[in-house]
Amino acid sequence: MKNTVIEQLATVLDGTLSVQEIEDMLEKPKFEQLGDIAFPCFLLAKKYRKSPHLIAEEISQQIAKEGFEKIEVLGGYINFFYDKVTFANAVITKVLKERDQYGAKEETGKQIVIDYSSPNIAKPFSMGHLRSTVIGQALANIAEKNGDKAIRINHLGDWGTQFGKLIVAYKKWGSKELVEASPIEELLKLYVKFHEVADDALNDEARAAFKMLENGDSESLQLWQWFREESIKEFMTLYDLMNIQFDSFAGEAFYNDKMPSVVEELEKKGLLVESDGADVVELENMPPCLIKKKDGATLYATRDLAAAFYRMKNYQPKAIYYVVGNEQSLHFNQWIQVVEKMGYEWAKSLHHVPFGMMLKDGKKMSTRKGKVVLLANVLEEVIEMVKQNIEEKNPNLENKEEVAKAVGVGAVIFHDLKNFRLNDIEFSLQEMLNFEGETGPYVQYTFARIQSILEKQPFKENRSYILEVNDYEWPIYTQLVEFPTIVEKAYEHADPSLVAKFALKLARTFNKYYGNTKILESDDFLNGRLALCESVAIVLKESLRLLGIETPKSM
Repeated sequence: MKNTVIEQLATVLDGTLSVQEIEDMLEKPKFEQLGDIAFPCFLLAKKYRKSPHLIAEEISQQIAKEGFEKIEVLGGYINFFYDKVTFANAVITKVLKERDQYGAKEETGKQIVIDYSSPNIAKPFSMGHLRSTVIGQALANIAEKNGDKAIRINHLGDWGTQFGKLIVAYKKWGSKELVEASPIEELLKLYVKFHEVADDALNDEARAAFKMLENGDSESLQLWQWFREESIKEFMTLYDLMNIQFDSFAGEAFYNDKMPSVVEELEKKGLLVESDGADVVELENMPPCLIKKKDGATLYATRDLAAAFYRMKNYQPKAIYYVVGNEQSLHFNQWIQVVEKMGYEWAKSLHHVPFGMMLKDGKKMSTRKGKVVLLANVLEEVIEMVKQNIEEKNPNLENKEEVAKAVGVGAVIFHDLKNFRLNDIEFSLQEMLNFEGETGPYVQYTFARIQSILEKQPFKENRSYILEVNDYEWPIYTQLVEFPTIVEKAYEHADPSLVAKFALKLARTFNKYYGNTKILESDDFLNGRLALCESVAIVLKESLRLLGIETPKSM
C-alpha cells in the first residue's frame, strides 16, 4: 500500500520529486486518527508558489481512491487511510508467499567484514565479552538479510604485553600439571596474581618477556602456542552452544609479519615522527597515534593498521565494521585517521561500532582484579533453570535438553540485544530469567503458542481465506508490514535492538489478540485467522533468527 501511495504521488507530481524523494518524505502520523501514512507538502510551497494546504488539496483530488478508506487534507498534509481489508490481504499474501525471505533484499554481490567477539586467549570468556559477540553476530545476519555477504572475523587477542606478564607469572608460580588439568582457570589465577604483586621490577620483566616473544624465542613461542590452543578449545565450546560461526580466527599475531610494510610506508610518506623515543603519527584534534614504543615493540594500532590493509586487499569489502566497546573509541579514531593521512579513500569505509559496558553491581567487570562473571557459568545456570521450569510446567515435553538450551541461550542473548548497544547493561540473572515481559523466552513462547494452535488446526494454504479486520487484528497487520523497514534500519544504524524491540511488540500485540479471540472457532474467518497466525509465526521466527536465537516449536 505504501508503494501505491508513492506511485500515485509520483504520477501526480510528474517529475517534480523523484520516487526516492517522495518515499523519504512520507511520514507515519503520530496519532491513529490522522491516518496510516502522510505526505507533507511544505517543500512544494516554494516550487508551486502556493500554500502547503492548497497544494495538498489539489494533489489529493487527483489521486485515485481505490485501496483507500479515505484521503484527508489537514494543515499541509495529505493523510491516507488504507482500506483495511485490502491492506491486510496485501500484507498476509506477501508474508505467506515470501516466508523466511520476507524483508530480504536481493543480493548485492558486495561483501562487508565484521570484526567481533575477539576474546583474549589465556583468559576466560566473561560476560564482558558477550556484548561484542552477540551484537556482531546479529549485525552479520542483518547484513545478509539486506543483501550483502558478511565475512565474520574473530580477531583474537593473542598478542601483546599481557603475554609477557603471563609468561613471567607461569615461570614464577605456575604448575604444568595444574594448567593441563584446568588451563583457563589456572592461567586466570596466574594473571590475577601477577597484578596483585606487580611492582616496577616485575613489570620490567614482563616487558622483556614480551620482547623475547616478539623476537621469536622458542621457549616463549611454545608457551604462547600452548596458551592459545587451550583457549580456543574452550571458546569453541561456547560458540557451538550459542550457534556462532566465524570465517576466520586470525588474531593479532597473524599480522606480525604484515606490520613492517605499514611502518615503512608511514616513514616513506613522512608521517612517522619521533616523540620521546617512540614513533608516532601526529593527528588533528586528538593525541598522536603511537606506532612503535621506545623499545621497538609494536602496539594495537600498528596491528589494526596491518589488519585493515590485509582485509581490504583480500576481501575487497565495501565496509569493515569493528564491534568493540566504546572505551576504545579514541583508539579507532586515531588509527583510522592515520589511514586517511596515508591518502586512502577507503578509510571512509572503516566503522567502529561501539557499545556500552556489561556492569556488575554498577561497576565494570575486570579480569585483572578477578571480578568477573564467566559466560559458561551463566549459560549453564540459565539452562538448568529452564530445565527445572519445564519439569514443573511441561514434564512430558519432548526434546527437553534441546528446548532448555534454545530458551536458556536465547534468554541471555535477547537480554543483551533488546538494549540499544551504546547503553551500559547491568548483569542480572533475575532479569535475564524473567520469563514474562521483555525477554527472549516471552517471544519464543509466543511462537510456540502459535505452533500449538496450528498443530490443532493447520492453515490450509491451498484453500481461500477471508480476513476479519477488527481492533485486535489491525495492529498486527500494521506491524507485520513494518518488518522490512525495521531490518533495513537495523543495518543502516548497526542497531540489532530495533529487531528485538519489534519482536517484543509483535509478540505482545499477538498475545492481546489471542486473549480476546476464539481463533479456532469454526466460521467463515477460520482459515483467515490461521493465515494471520502463520504469518506472525514466520516473522517472529525470522526476527529471532536475525538475533541469533532459536525458536522451539513447543516449550
